Amino acid sequence: MQDTRPNGPSPLPQDSACQYYSGTSGDLSPERNVGLLVKHVHNLLHRVIDLQTCPIGLTANQWRPLLLILVRGIDTPAELARVLDVDTGATTRMLDRLESKGFVRRERVPEDRRVVKIVPTDEGRAVADQILPAISQALNVHLNGFSEDEIHMLIALLKRMIVNGEHYLQQSADTPAPTDTP
Repeated sequence: MQDTRPNGPSPLPQDSACQYYSGTSGDLSPERNVGLLVKHVHNLLHRVIDLQTCPIGLTANQWRPLLLILVRGIDTPAELARVLDVDTGATTRMLDRLESKGFVRRERVPEDRRVVKIVPTDEGRAVADQILPAISQALNVHLNGFSEDEIHMLIALLKRMIVNGEHYLQQSADTPAPTDTP
């Protein structure tokens, strides 16, 4: 079967009549483009967190994996690469840096020497205890001046965007590609 879709999946029907964007450059200007605005906020959050974690010896490429290892229990390089959406080479470099700082160590599983487990050290746990307060502080910096109701509304709206995007991706995955039959 050959996929004859020129530019990915065909548009799916919308669940509501909201069509805020029409595809013009004015519609998608940086001041109005929700995607660009969300990305900008994401970048700013990470820069502020980096400022907070720098004194404890961590960069963004180090505090995120360390937190995932300790809080979410991710314990293999392959799983870490999947969650961070990076290639295994980047994961190896991140783990090399964390290991050189004494925050983690890699151990082979005796039953299957091909499997490597990431084990946090006591020093890694101590440093990780400082990451969540840094993230909280960065979020509070960005939410300065918001009321509690506005924060709840913002969270609800972002969650709805996530659900909409996940729903679209699921429908796209479930929609069979057109076939090129003679």
